[in-house]
Parts: sequence; C-alpha cells; structure tokens
Amino acid sequence: MARAKLDRIDRRILSDLQSNGRMTNVELAERAGVIKGYHAELSPETLGYSVSVFALVGLNSQAETDLKAFEELIAKWDEVRECHMLAGEADFLLKIVAETWDEYQKFLTTRLTSAPNVSHVKSMMVFRTAKQLPGVPISVE
Repeated sequence: MARAKLDRIDRRILSDLQSNGRMTNVELAERAGVIKGYHAELSPETLGYSVSVFALVGLNSQAETDLKAFEELIAKWDEVRECHMLAGEADFLLKIVAETWDEYQKFLTTRLTSAPNVSHVKSMMVFRTAKQLPGVPISVE
C-alpha cells in the first residue's frame, strides 16, 4: 500500500480527529489555523445594492499613525466592503457598495473625500464581474 504524503496541517487535522472524531468543522478549523471563518455569499442586487465601486484613495501623509487612523475610520463605514493598502500611486484600494450611483456620490462627497488626510479619490464603477472566487488556489495533488 502506498504511503500518504501528509504535510504538517494534514497531520494536525488527523491527530485532532483521532482524539475527537465528533468535533465540529468550526472547532477543527480553529485548531488547524487555516480556515479563518464561514459566511454566506449574498446577492447584492437582490438586497438592493446595484452599484459596486473600486476607489483608489490617496492620502496627504503616509505616516503610520495617519494610515491607521484612515483604516480605523473606514472600518466604521458599512459601505466599504474591502480595504487594501497599496504600494504605488494610491495608498488604498476600497471596494464600496451602494444602492444607487447617487448614493455612492453622496458617500463620496460627504464622507470619503472630506475625511481627514484624504488628498484624492479616483472612482471606478463596476459594470460586470466575470470572476469572483473566495480564498486562494489550492493544489489537490
């Protein structure tokens, strides 16, 4: 019989299951340290969010305290679904959802562009999403 090739995570999962074969997937995920959580993927359009925008945001200052302050501010805004700090011509890339284009413009002018330390925002409206996969590629070989 061929011997299975197992990495550290595989061995950890097998050890945990051998000790307690009835543990939940959530508990197993927490022990393995690979799965960060579970969620349902909802239809934005069905819930009234027909507009998705990617916004490139530039700040006046890139001091760590200013970067953290911006991250803490946008963490409070439910419309901002993703926030990525970048290297390059912009400091952050935000994914923002809104019910209408007018609602996005209101968010842009009353909150985002008027936020402390924001120097410029470049908005890119999503017309169509051809591919959207969660996670990372995993080889099964």
